[in-house]
Amino acid sequence: QVQLVESGGGLVEPGGSLTLSCAASGNIFSINNIHWYRQAPGNQREWVATITRVGKPFYADSVKGRFTLSRDNAKSTVYLQMNNLKPEDTAVYYCKAQDAWGRGTQVTVSS
Repeated sequence: QVQLVESGGGLVEPGGSLTLSCAASGNIFSINNIHWYRQAPGNQREWVATITRVGKPFYADSVKGRFTLSRDNAKSTVYLQMNNLKPEDTAVYYCKAQDAWGRGTQVTVSS
């Protein structure tokens, strides 16, 4: 079984940057892909990005060119670097691996 903990959220002005972390524990050797999702108030949870075991990233069109995924397998941690943040990026961000979800971290983009 895998456990996931997100961190790094906060309040940032439009155009600013944040880096989210997703730390995995438990049966980490079973993890292949790690995904980021987000959910804004009143909206369904939406897929943001995925990184494979070998570090190949995939991004939703809404974040492509602004968000960057990286993975440190030695630390069992995935990082989501978010640049040029927009108010519409405001959401709770979750990471997911296999059937496990973290509890999420709040990102608020506002002036």
